[in-house]
Amino acid sequence: MTAIHAPKNDLAQSAETPTYDVIVVGGGFGGIYQLRHLRDRGFSVILLEASGGFGGAWSLNRYPGARVDSHAPVYQFTDEYLWKDWDFSQMYPDHEEMRSYFNYVDSKLDLSKDSRFNTKVVGATFDEEQRMWSLETQDGATFRARFVVFATGSTTEPYTPSIPDMDAYQGELVHTARWRSDLDMTGKRVAIIGTGASAVQVVQEAGPVVENLTVFQRTPNISLPMQQKYLDDEEQAALKNKMPDVAAKCRETHAAIDYDFDPRSGFETPEDERNAVFERLWNQGGFAFWLGNFSDYLFNDKTNALTYEFWKNKIKPQIKDPVKAELLVPEIAPHPFGAKRPALHQNYYEVMNQTNVSLVSTKETPIVGFTETGIRTADGVEHGEFDIIVLATGFNNNTGALTSIDVQNANGVTLRDKWSQGVDAYLGAVTAGFPNAIFVYGPQSPAAFANGSTNAELQGEVMVDFFEFLRSNGLTRFESTVEADKAWTAHINETDDTALFNRAKSWYNGGNIPGKKMQMLQYLNGVPTYLQFWQKEKESGYTDGLTVS
Repeated sequence: MTAIHAPKNDLAQSAETPTYDVIVVGGGFGGIYQLRHLRDRGFSVILLEASGGFGGAWSLNRYPGARVDSHAPVYQFTDEYLWKDWDFSQMYPDHEEMRSYFNYVDSKLDLSKDSRFNTKVVGATFDEEQRMWSLETQDGATFRARFVVFATGSTTEPYTPSIPDMDAYQGELVHTARWRSDLDMTGKRVAIIGTGASAVQVVQEAGPVVENLTVFQRTPNISLPMQQKYLDDEEQAALKNKMPDVAAKCRETHAAIDYDFDPRSGFETPEDERNAVFERLWNQGGFAFWLGNFSDYLFNDKTNALTYEFWKNKIKPQIKDPVKAELLVPEIAPHPFGAKRPALHQNYYEVMNQTNVSLVSTKETPIVGFTETGIRTADGVEHGEFDIIVLATGFNNNTGALTSIDVQNANGVTLRDKWSQGVDAYLGAVTAGFPNAIFVYGPQSPAAFANGSTNAELQGEVMVDFFEFLRSNGLTRFESTVEADKAWTAHINETDDTALFNRAKSWYNGGNIPGKKMQMLQYLNGVPTYLQFWQKEKESGYTDGLTVS
């Protein structure tokens, strides 16, 4: 254990600046877990949330069609105290039902009393002498704490592309992540830029009600069938009976979900057996075809090609227009299957068949600017007249929510500057030079390759145990070493170099943001392996890749 003098500080309250053991920034699954369990262990803790309520991404994302892409049994806290009295009405709940769920969780746990809403943290500064963080909010309020948990999520900082003459457009311009409640697409002429998950969901809602819809697509979405359904009383009861087994299974699997990869090689499996597996996963719906597939399909070109071929043969016959069919389902895969996160669709391809829906390939004819009424592409065509243009352009994932805050260490270096040339974050949770700060669902953690709610619990457990260790041993400072940070990045890159992800520009590797360094920002080896590294750290007295004092 590194021997560094710990200054005396009793965290006495100041009339001007409230002071806590821990400040949690963010009120989604990760932040709620930290608030609840740190509070239960006697820490003084406050949660600061930028929006008006709990829910994280579900407090912010309110666009038409917004819904979860994990099935209801796994997308909730696995504590029986919470799930026993709650029933989702849909297998894949929408954003309104998710906010109702978080309100229910609040009512059970009385979280609001230790939370501040509409409190956006804009700055955080570390005082080395006092070993304290000072946080500043958008309205000028300040808070102090020994430790800060950044539970800011991955899909909270929208990305708006820089398109020439955007200000010239006179209609309604809206990002999916900042949808206004008074915006109605009914009977309107609408354009959607993007074909990621949010775009697929908006298209499904827009197509049936708009006058016309134009979708601007750079890369087709290799979307999977959601198999959505409403749940009756009998189905809800059946799901509840399975919850103990579901909760246990989620703690064992690669992606913290209630199924796992098939250990066989897809290419080496006999064709009839392979297709039977594909068919079963397809009918199961959701992410089963992505996260329950053959274990080598994200590493083996031959298995991946067979997977894409199965997908193509399922989807292409659904599309009537041959031009649309080739754009939506290319004969040659636009990237390895699964190298980008697939959307889950309900009637996306049926809507794309409608005669009032047009598809423009921005790969062939990029968008070069806006006009007063529409969008101009490189071939000189002016597309319009649009009443509404929807930017379904995603997020600055993984790092954006963190680097949008002016997080400064004692030397005045910002986290934004440190990570400008790439991220090195030990365990995807800490980074050298920024003591006493920890990230839930951070860059280089399992993040996108783990079911969000279970990941918040599993990662949350080891973090709460870590804080308990610090307190029990009278320790007031922790920090990762530079060597541990770099070794963690090397560990991730070792797997990434053998996988197929680097053949696609995606938010997994920062490729969706111009100028951002491309590197794998997800931990690829699965949650169980990830937790083994935390266990190794614990067994070392938190001195394997950390210094504590």
